[in-house]
Amino acid sequence: MVKKMMIHTNNRDGMVEITDQVREYVKSQNLEDGVVVVYCPHTTAAITINENADPDVVHDMLYRLDEMVPWEHHRDLHGEGNSAAHVKASMFGSSETIIVHKGDLLLGTWQGIYFCEFDGPRKRNYFIKIV
Repeated sequence: MVKKMMIHTNNRDGMVEITDQVREYVKSQNLEDGVVVVYCPHTTAAITINENADPDVVHDMLYRLDEMVPWEHHRDLHGEGNSAAHVKASMFGSSETIIVHKGDLLLGTWQGIYFCEFDGPRKRNYFIKIV
């Protein structure tokens, strides 16, 4: 079964932690052991796992991404002006696979699952698939 989730992003670039939503869905399905895939069907957004203990990490990641892939509309050929968002989404990737062990996500102490917005604000979807 695939679960469609909706998310509203508030900024052009941002990382929204979705760990609790994924965890709640896994628990609702009574999965003891397996894997869960979290997938983003958008070309200007992504899914990643990173530190969720210190919000400065998200800030710094977004800052460094802008340094590496600046929004330079005058240099891009793509007419929508969001080529930087496409590059950032490709760098992070469209999905993450997480092991489920003893009914819970097998994440490190400081890890969280994030929906990464690179062309917002928008209403977006992501999907959760249990295997």
